[in-house]
Amino acid sequence: MDQQQTAYERMGGEAAVRELVDRFYDLMDQEEEVKKLRDLHAKSLKISREKLFLFLSGWLGGPDLYVRKYGHPRLRARHLPFSIGIDERDQWIACMRRAMTEMGLDERLRAELDQAFFRTADFMRNRAEAEQDDRLTVLPSAKQ
Repeated sequence: MDQQQTAYERMGGEAAVRELVDRFYDLMDQEEEVKKLRDLHAKSLKISREKLFLFLSGWLGGPDLYVRKYGHPRLRARHLPFSIGIDERDQWIACMRRAMTEMGLDERLRAELDQAFFRTADFMRNRAEAEQDDRLTVLPSAKQ
């Protein structure tokens, strides 16, 4: 495999990105354990599916379809109207992990994407929560 290939190319291009997005939203729509996440979305997932497909195409190194159609993604700003915490992040990640696994993506690519998806999903969190996420370590600031 050519190490210079993008994740978009490595996973199989447009058809594979579409498959990933469709499987992701199918899981979100079917699985009771991700109800909090599903409830943040409109009744129809048609627009969400299309926007995630457009976004991921460019984010994975393929054609920058989202930017061409809508401009800069402003990802965090577009998610601010929705209350997103640890549960919603983890539910999003669970759907994406399962979708990647069910597609049979290469294990190394899956691990790379999993890390990138987690960082992005964690960045979408916008709700203060009493319980701390023990997977993230906050270091005390240096006092002078």
